Amino acid sequence: MKRLAILFLLATMSVQICSAQETKNSAPATAAVKAGQILDVRTGNYLKDQVIWIEGDRIKAIGNGAEIEKQIPAGARWIDLSRATVLPGLIDCHTHLTGSPYLLGPAGLHTSYPRDALLGARHARLTLEAGFTTVRNVGAGGYADIALRDAIRAGDVPGPRMLVSGPALSITGGHGDENFLAPQYHASGEGVADGVAAVMMKTRENIKFGADVIKFMATGGVLSEGDDPALAQYSPEEMKAIVDTAHGLGRKVAAHAHGATGIKYAVLAGVDSIEHGSYINDEDIQLMKQHGTYLVPTIWLGDWLLENYQKLGLTPNVVEKMKTVMPVARRNIAHALQSGVKIAFGTDAAVYPHGMNAREFAVMVKLGMTPLGSIQAATVNAADLLGWSDRLGTLEAGKLADLIAVSGDPLADVRVLESVKFVMKGGEVVKSE
Repeated sequence: MKRLAILFLLATMSVQICSAQETKNSAPATAAVKAGQILDVRTGNYLKDQVIWIEGDRIKAIGNGAEIEKQIPAGARWIDLSRATVLPGLIDCHTHLTGSPYLLGPAGLHTSYPRDALLGARHARLTLEAGFTTVRNVGAGGYADIALRDAIRAGDVPGPRMLVSGPALSITGGHGDENFLAPQYHASGEGVADGVAAVMMKTRENIKFGADVIKFMATGGVLSEGDDPALAQYSPEEMKAIVDTAHGLGRKVAAHAHGATGIKYAVLAGVDSIEHGSYINDEDIQLMKQHGTYLVPTIWLGDWLLENYQKLGLTPNVVEKMKTVMPVARRNIAHALQSGVKIAFGTDAAVYPHGMNAREFAVMVKLGMTPLGSIQAATVNAADLLGWSDRLGTLEAGKLADLIAVSGDPLADVRVLESVKFVMKGGEVVKSE
């Protein structure tokens, strides 16, 4: 009986210890970040000597250091950024994490979708470490972007949180079709759909397989063979069918659009954003302002391509288009930036190496935006475009604990964002120099 009593006592203690351990493990981790100054991205004001109190993946409170410190529970992890400038995690609204500049043109024919997904894991880490804690991935083959998004969510690989589109919709022979192979191969891009019924079905199919957003090619492109970026591709009826179907299923729509007519058709169809906008004109600008449509310019890629295209094996047709479109795009985008169109930050990373996304800021400023305006494009505006203003874009209580730190003043020199020293995503430190 004595032995049974001892065994019962040990068993009871074991259960209590396990229960206490489970309670401890289930409690959210607490951290406190001591910030030298925080940039209020809405106003452009700096808040000095702040403390950010984090529980789990959310900001619990933020404010004056002396006041907040009294409330931080014992045992919290303290992070000293007292010599740094702290900002919200950056958002890139136009990436292709599963792509690479070295797979542009015919080179991409040699790469499988599983290989794309594995490349994406590497690119996701580089992008996150560059300070971009959230991205919108607008176009990937084989639903590799959906696989990557899910792997990041599961904690299998490090990377930014992702909104993904799957294969972009395209007309036959358009920017999203496979135009580098001869007719005998009967090759067609997996996003190809022609006609109202077909585009509705393709939109539904992408959503079925996990797309968060729908992307379609409203005009020709630059890095595709044989099509003209200045010309519209889908008809107004097809574009409206895509948008209505996507919106009806709770998804936003991004339209790749260089040409002015294609931009006009897409805006009138109700898209949420125009990507690129190289030939945007005054009529397009006024329509976008009336409809509240975002422009996601992708400008710095032109600098990189013009310096490096000879290494990439691009066809003569693609090189000719690139040299024609990019100077025109700079002029038109500069006009749009100064005309009051809503701007969200995007890079088209994959056209140049991933992790260099922040180079876009300096070009936006060069073309007429203020440094604060360019930062807002990658924070509050980008969060609004994604439909995630309730969780991202600013450092506020209740929002996700996504933050970065840099040395220096990004409002004085926006290029300091090219050298991010500290990255936290959802309360977890992923980079600390």
